[in-house]
Amino acid sequence: MSRSARALAVTDVHLLLIHIAAHRHAPRDRVIVLLSFKAGLRACEIAGLDWTMVLKPGGGVSDHIHLADRIAKMGSGRTIPLHPELRASLRILHRACGRPATGPVVQSERGGGAMSARSIVNWFARVYDEVGLAGCSSHSGRRTFITRTARLLAKTGGSLRDVQELAGHRALTTTERYIEGDRDAQRRLIRLI
Repeated sequence: MSRSARALAVTDVHLLLIHIAAHRHAPRDRVIVLLSFKAGLRACEIAGLDWTMVLKPGGGVSDHIHLADRIAKMGSGRTIPLHPELRASLRILHRACGRPATGPVVQSERGGGAMSARSIVNWFARVYDEVGLAGCSSHSGRRTFITRTARLLAKTGGSLRDVQELAGHRALTTTERYIEGDRDAQRRLIRLI
C-alpha cells in the first residue's frame, strides 16, 4: 500500500466525478474512478480488466466482477458484487464501445488497446492534481473502499473477513492496515458505553 494514499470523503469523490464528466473520454474515466472507489480495484486490476470479467454469458453487464487471478496481485482473483452506480456506468461504456464481448474495459486513447497500470497511476495523479486533492494516489480509491466497507460492517452483519475477501488480501492484517480510524466515530462509541 502506498504511504501517500489517503481515503477520501464522499464529497471529494463526488467532486472527482463532476470534474471528469467534462473529459473527452467521460464514460471511460467514470468507470476508472468507480472501479477504484466502488470495487476497490488496484491500478493493475483496472488496466487488466476484460469485458469477459464483467459480462453475463448473454452479453449484458453482470451483477459481479469476476476478477481473474492473472490480473490480480499475487493471483488473488475474486468475485466482487457490482455497486449499482458502477454497473450503470459499465453499461453506458459497453454501449459506447459497440457492445464488445471481449477486450479491455478501459481502453487507451491510442489504438484502442488496454491502458497500462502505469497509465492508470499517471491518470489518477493528473486528475487529483487538477481537482486539488493533495496526498492522493491511484491507491486512494482502494483505501477509501476498504475503509468505508469496514465502517459499514455493523449495518450488514458482515465481518472483516468479508472486507478481506473483497480486497483480495491473503491476510487480515493487510486489510486492517488500510482502514483509517475516525475520531468522531470513536467519540460517539465512547459515549455509548
